Amino acid sequence: MLAAPTPSISFEFFPPKDDASEGALWDAIRRLEAVRPDFVSVTYGAGGSNQDRTVRVTERIARETTLVPLAHLTCVGASVAALRQVVGLYAASGVRNILALRGDPPGNVGGEWVAHPEGLDHAEDLVRLVRALGDFTVGVAAFPDVHPESAGFDHDVEVLVRKADAGATFAVTQMVFDADTYLRLRDAVAARRSLPITPGLMPVTNFKQIARMAQLMGTPLPSAVLSRLEAVADDPAATREVGVQIATELAERMLSEGAPGLHFITMNRSTATLEVHRNLGL
Repeated sequence: MLAAPTPSISFEFFPPKDDASEGALWDAIRRLEAVRPDFVSVTYGAGGSNQDRTVRVTERIARETTLVPLAHLTCVGASVAALRQVVGLYAASGVRNILALRGDPPGNVGGEWVAHPEGLDHAEDLVRLVRALGDFTVGVAAFPDVHPESAGFDHDVEVLVRKADAGATFAVTQMVFDADTYLRLRDAVAARRSLPITPGLMPVTNFKQIARMAQLMGTPLPSAVLSRLEAVADDPAATREVGVQIATELAERMLSEGAPGLHFITMNRSTATLEVHRNLGL
């Protein structure tokens, strides 16, 4: 899919906290299914929470929809035996694509990472484990604005190369708000390995929410983006309109520069994502 001549389009959801929010999630999934994305994914909650719902929703997508699921898997709080079990559950449901992540420290996204005593310490180790368990396509995370724990940009490039050496065949980035940082990372990795890197794109509909997410993930909002959103922060309708405009502009730039696709972070809502999709003529 990522090697196709047309851009790959995918959507990302997060696990619902309760039955009511699960209903809203499925409404979004059905609406977005209509535009026939190449694949969809369901994240773990912050710090690896909601794993059971993540697995269940991913399995249901595989069974009950026409969509191709990309299953998230993290090392957080899990022994190797437990990780093997989750991979087995995915495989039994026909899920063959896995995004292998180290994950954030449980309870404190910015806290110190401590591996499970019988678990794994790095995403590259998880990639090797999944590849050893069957015929899976394995992807990994990429950080255009530098991982919060990284020594710097060159270190992030080296980590991505190691993940590819371990068996990863594609990467998906954290949400991108500066196309130049994405292109810099993509080009630096491409100079060393063939690894398609798809940018994550989030149409902003709530200024406070995106500011908090950016802080948690260590993804700074560029001043040009921040000033446009701050100017309309007290007007929800205007915030949504500007957020869609920014996402459309970023997508157009990255696709024109050869990005293999776009991975929309939907926040379990469909309308803003579908609007950007229409703006791009996809």
